[in-house]
Amino acid sequence: MSDQHLVESELSSETVFDGVLLKVRRDQVRLPNGASSIREYIHHPGAVVILAFLPNGNLLFERQFRYPLRRVFLELPAGKIDPGEALAETARRELREETGYLASQWEHLGVMHPCIGYADERIEIFVARDLRCDGGQALDHNEFLDVIEMSPEEARQAVFDGRITDAKTITALFWLERC
Repeated sequence: MSDQHLVESELSSETVFDGVLLKVRRDQVRLPNGASSIREYIHHPGAVVILAFLPNGNLLFERQFRYPLRRVFLELPAGKIDPGEALAETARRELREETGYLASQWEHLGVMHPCIGYADERIEIFVARDLRCDGGQALDHNEFLDVIEMSPEEARQAVFDGRITDAKTITALFWLERC
């Protein structure tokens, strides 16, 4: 089945904000019915999220303050893809920097798009096994977080009782059935 009857095409595009992390674009598009409209969206470089299994079967989690919502969130290790960086390298780097752990087994599970109505962000989902501590975190400048561990069962329950509301974490936990 063709999706062509749903496709919008770009007529023009402009950057309306160019920040350190995010860029906001405003595009004029041709709609499937021939009319035109405006689409505003955030361009994001993409990120990874990691299901990092400790030898005891528990997963590594982080507690981190997220300024836009002004509260601490419980999340899986994750981070932004740097320009030119391979996805697997981003996952290895972020796990090491944020948690102090290295993993000898890596698998790419899939991708999720957290905000399809207003952003082009994609988050690549990885699983890491055979973790070993590498001496401690190497956090980015002005990054603060606590590392904790939770069993997969406790993590699922944390979604249902509202302790975990982060979309990338919930989506990655959905993949536990395949791990």
